[in-house]
Amino acid sequence: MGTKGRSVPRVVCCAIPIARAAGKVLVVTSRKRPNNWVCEYRFTLAGRSSRPPLTLPKGGWEPSDVQLEAAASREALEEAGVRGTITRFVITIPTPSTTYHFYELDVAALEQDWLERNERRREWVDYAEAVRRLEWKSELAQGLKLSSLAPAVKSR
Repeated sequence: MGTKGRSVPRVVCCAIPIARAAGKVLVVTSRKRPNNWVCEYRFTLAGRSSRPPLTLPKGGWEPSDVQLEAAASREALEEAGVRGTITRFVITIPTPSTTYHFYELDVAALEQDWLERNERRREWVDYAEAVRRLEWKSELAQGLKLSSLAPAVKSR
């Protein structure tokens, strides 16, 4: 997708697909780095994980979406084959180039045949693993850390 004629900042809607009973988050591989998929942790000499960049289903808001929640739900279906219900607004995170809107999506079904199935892999992971694997993109990690899956902070 080109950037010519696009308004800045770009409006991006992110779904946080949740299997609430299992306490899991569905993450997908980044389409820009499809060859980075590996199944185990590998560490570089610097001690950083070379595990593939994972992301949450996200994408640009389109006028046909009407509401931001609709864009988040559409992106979840396109990128991860997820059907479900948006249950909670999490946060809006503005950056100079992009404004991210995060929504929790309670997963009802996973399609076996979805639009980007040949470009992405999806994986259910627990909250802590999802945070670790989203750290490469601070806005994604921050959105997840503010979701209802985040451990409650205990006051003294």
